[in-house]
Amino acid sequence: MTESPTRQSTATPSRFRAMMSRFPSGVAVVAADGRDDGPWGMTCSSVCSVSLEPLTLLVCLRTGSPTLRAVLDCGQFSVNLLHERARDTAELFASGDPNRFDRVRWERPPAAAGPHLVADAHTIADCWLDDTRPVGDHVVVFGVVGAITELPAHRPLLYGLREYHSWPRR
Repeated sequence: MTESPTRQSTATPSRFRAMMSRFPSGVAVVAADGRDDGPWGMTCSSVCSVSLEPLTLLVCLRTGSPTLRAVLDCGQFSVNLLHERARDTAELFASGDPNRFDRVRWERPPAAAGPHLVADAHTIADCWLDDTRPVGDHVVVFGVVGAITELPAHRPLLYGLREYHSWPRR
């Protein structure tokens, strides 16, 4: 029997961040209604499809964030996939500004699971909380998609190499 080699990690938080910056992704704002203090939302690039039966996606939200608290309290949330002209909104919702919803156009349709950023999203998913799993300093939130709203066509906003870009034209 041969012994397995000892694993020595050369990974560090800064090297991990640099690696992930080289993996571009779409940009979303996850939003939910707080109990008594209005809507909450945060920029999120950790969005992933999970299943078609049932329609499920996941988002990763920072532990202790007011947005995560609102999602857990109300049991539902919206995922606003941002379009190429929404860089300012992505930066606003990443800033922690407590008045961010005062600075963007949003609606709360009657059957929506959370605020819809109608001027900044190309597509919005309304999700009902299905499960959560804490991982390090984040919580993986699984949502069953109950409705999808497609807005006038714009290319998606992308984030990679610590910069915002849009999907290239052909």
